[in-house]
Amino acid sequence: MFEFLRKFSLLMLLFVVGLSTYLSAQNATDWQETLWVTVYPINGDGREATANYIRKLSDRDFASIEEFMAREAKRYSVGIDRPVRMLLGETVTEKPPKPPFNSNFLRIGAWSLEMRWWTHTATGHLEGPEPDIRLFLVYYDPKETAVLEHSVGLQKGRVGIVNVFAAEDMAATNNFVIAHEMMHTLGATDKYGPPRMLPQFPEGYGEPDKIPLYPQRIAELMGGRIVISETQTAMPDGLRDAKIGPETALEIRWID
Repeated sequence: MFEFLRKFSLLMLLFVVGLSTYLSAQNATDWQETLWVTVYPINGDGREATANYIRKLSDRDFASIEEFMAREAKRYSVGIDRPVRMLLGETVTEKPPKPPFNSNFLRIGAWSLEMRWWTHTATGHLEGPEPDIRLFLVYYDPKETAVLEHSVGLQKGRVGIVNVFAAEDMAATNNFVIAHEMMHTLGATDKYGPPRMLPQFPEGYGEPDKIPLYPQRIAELMGGRIVISETQTAMPDGLRDAKIGPETALEIRWID
């Protein structure tokens, strides 16, 4: 009897957690109210130049994400003028747990739980209203770090880790990456894939109906890059060179 009750309790707990996650995801993408997105800077390399860059950040540095989301929502006739509100949160001194890329689903699941617990411990004590989405921006000095590790966004818990450069001339491309990971927290999937991790046609192309097809002039946000040819891509200069394609719009419930 004890073993039966133990298993039943575990099943009920899983059911409640699953139902809570589902309802939370549904509410996040009903687009009846503005989603509040708080970004928390982290000094990823411990350098003073990185710390100085973080100290100068303000809400205005992320305004292009708000403008992009408002522009694209209007294009899909979404009935909200301001889909997201970007706020700069306090600097977090502790680094998040590293994502287990190329691991099995059990390890990934364990990391997901660990990440959500870390998020709670890192931000639960901070003052202010609880955000709908938390994004931890891990900054690196480009003079010391030329290539960044992959960023990640989780729909469960609506949290993301975004690796970005601590440089003013890279702020626009940083915001492209931040917006990409934010969309993952809303249920959008990547539109690029193996073998060469190029944007997939047509869903990963900014202009899939363009004739001639190449070169593309803009990127689909979840495709990640502008397609120049069958084998070449380029990083967009920022969100002004990006759009949200219909498949992504469907995933975040902008269209039925």
